[in-house]
Amino acid sequence: MTVTEPSAAAASRDRRQDRSPWWDSFPWWAILLGSIIGMFGYFTFFVDDYNRAWKAISPGIGITITTTLWAFLFAMIIGLIAGFGRVSRNVVARNLSRTYIEFIRGVPTLPLLFFIAFVIVPDGAGALGIDNKSIDKEWRGIAGLAMVYGGYIAEVIRGGIQSIDRGQMEAGRSLGLSYGATMRSIVLPQAVRNVLPPLGNDFVAMLKDSSLLSLLAIREITQNSKLYVNTSFQPRETYIVLTFTYIVMVIALSLALTQFERWMTRDRVGAR
Repeated sequence: MTVTEPSAAAASRDRRQDRSPWWDSFPWWAILLGSIIGMFGYFTFFVDDYNRAWKAISPGIGITITTTLWAFLFAMIIGLIAGFGRVSRNVVARNLSRTYIEFIRGVPTLPLLFFIAFVIVPDGAGALGIDNKSIDKEWRGIAGLAMVYGGYIAEVIRGGIQSIDRGQMEAGRSLGLSYGATMRSIVLPQAVRNVLPPLGNDFVAMLKDSSLLSLLAIREITQNSKLYVNTSFQPRETYIVLTFTYIVMVIALSLALTQFERWMTRDRVGAR
């Protein structure tokens, strides 16, 4: 008894010392970030020079959103095909998928966009008998973003499939299901939930990388900003408004993706 009492007191003292003060875990970052966004928002809507910049930039918001949505849709299709190819038992499909993914990984995003927009798209149009000049530059940009992110999404899909225990596949096959039926009925429904967070990250990253389309002269918000700066000579006002626009769109998309992920995993409440 004389030994355990000091030990209990010491343990209690250690617990008190381990308990962090409230201000140590308070989300100060959210206060600071909210203050910055609020200040930029005030400038954008209530100060004349910033408001004029907003009126010049905002028409590009629709193009930024639509190009991102189309590009992500096509990237998902490409990523699914290449991701299944990576885990395929077919040696040709497996090696073709690996070649595409390693090629995408090996080249920076901007040169890839130029390569796809000005080499792949014209060559593909020529092979299909389509006039290259009839292809809108927005679709060239969408094709570029889709092919770039398709490579990264393929690896996400591959990782999601391989994260499922091999016993799940063996159990499906032991029940008499084919390989494809086992993938569709057992493996994929579990893999989809595992890949939602990284896919959401890729979606947000693609929204931000859509700014690179300004280098293809696509009139999205970054291109509108550059054009406005050239005529107004107000880079400070213009780029503060541009920054405000991007961060609001990214936060809105992140919140929507979080809600979607919660909905998709609503039966795992205890596991989150």
